Amino acid sequence: MRRGDSPRMHRLRFALALAVAPLFLALPAHAEEDASSSRTINVTVYGNDACPQGAPDEIVVCARQPETERYRIPKKLRGKRKKDDAAGASWASRVEGLEEASRPMRPGSCSASGSFGQTGCVQSMLRQWFAEKRQKNAEEDAIP
Repeated sequence: MRRGDSPRMHRLRFALALAVAPLFLALPAHAEEDASSSRTINVTVYGNDACPQGAPDEIVVCARQPETERYRIPKKLRGKRKKDDAAGASWASRVEGLEEASRPMRPGSCSASGSFGQTGCVQSMLRQWFAEKRQKNAEEDAIP
C-alpha cells in the first residue's frame, strides 16, 4: 500500500490489476500464431517481366499487365475533366473571375451593403467604360 492511500484505493488498484492480468498473459500465445503464418505480397508486373520470388514464408501474387500500361496513369485517375474546369483558361483569368464574383462584398463595391460600398462607384464606371472600349476596339479590328 502506498503512503497516504486509503484501503478502498488499495482494493481498487488490486481489482484493476486482476482485470488486466489476463490480457498480458494471453499476448505471447497470439504472437506465436502470427509468427508462424505466411505473408502475402501483391505485385503488378508488365510485359514479359518475371514475377519476383519471395522468401520461403512469403506468398507472392503477380498480376500481369501489358507493356503499354507500364507508365500510364492508373485507370481510376484517368477520368474526364470537370465541365466547369476550362481547359484553356489561364490562372490570371480564373483569378479575375474570382475577384469579380467577390467584388460586391468588398469595400469599394458601389453598393449599399458592405463597408465603404459607396466608395467604388467611380471605379465601377471606369471598369465598365474600359470594357466597352476594349470590345469596340476588338470589333473594329475584326472588320477587314
